[in-house]
Amino acid sequence: MNQKQPILETKDLELEFSGVKAADGMNVQVYENEFLAVIGPNGSGKTTLLNLCTGYLRPTAGSIHLDGRDITGLMPRAITRLGVARAFQIPQLFSSHRVIDNIMLALAAHDGLWTMVRPLETAARREQAEELLRLVGLFDDRNHISRALPEGHRKLLDVAVALALKPRLLLLDEPTSGVSALERFPLMEALMKALRQQQITALFVEHDMDVVARYANRVLVCSAGSIMVSGSPGEVFKDERVLQNVVGVA
Repeated sequence: MNQKQPILETKDLELEFSGVKAADGMNVQVYENEFLAVIGPNGSGKTTLLNLCTGYLRPTAGSIHLDGRDITGLMPRAITRLGVARAFQIPQLFSSHRVIDNIMLALAAHDGLWTMVRPLETAARREQAEELLRLVGLFDDRNHISRALPEGHRKLLDVAVALALKPRLLLLDEPTSGVSALERFPLMEALMKALRQQQITALFVEHDMDVVARYANRVLVCSAGSIMVSGSPGEVFKDERVLQNVVGVA
C-alpha cells in the first residue's frame, strides 16, 4: 500500500496561533481504500489536521497535496469540488427540514442545478436521495424532521449529506461523539458498509479506542501537533507511549 501515491498527503505542516504550535511538522499520508484513524489527547492537533486538510485553516508552513496536486490554501468549497468531503463532530444539518430534503439539497448543490426558481424535488433527485438513505440505513426516517432524530441517526444523516457530494475521500470528526454506547457500533457498521459500497477512503478522528481497534486499518497518534506513532491498531496499542499518554494505562 505505501508504495502507491497517497490520495492525500501533508508535508511538514505547521500552524501557529499566538506562539502556540497547533501543528508542528505534521507528515501524513492517506492511501486509497484506507480507513485511517487519528487519535491523541485533547489539544494534540487532531481536529486541526482535519481543518487544515479541508481548507478551514491555512497552514503557517508546509503543504497539502491531493493526488499529487498542491491544494494548500484553497477554500473549503474548492477542496470539496476536488472530491474531499467533511462530516463534523456536531452534525451540520438543516434541522427544521425533512431528512430527505437535506440529501436533496446536497445533491442539488453538487450538481449546481438548483436555484430559488427551480424546484428542489425532482423524481431523479428524490430517487438518488432515497438510494443514499437506504445505504446508511435511514430510509424509514426519510420524511422525519431532522432535529427529531436520535443523535446516532443525525450523525449518519450528516455522513449521507457528505456522500451526496460524491467524494473520493471523507474526513470525519469523532463520528461516535455524543452517541450512546448502544448506538455506536450499529452507527459504525452502517458507516463502514456505506464507505465500502461507494469505495470511499476515510480519515477519522476518534476518542473511542474500541471503535478504533475494531474499524481502523491504520492509526496515527497525535502529540503536541505532530505524529508520534503510526501503524496498525495492534502495533499502536502496544506502544508504551500510547498506553500512557492516550489510552491512560499507567
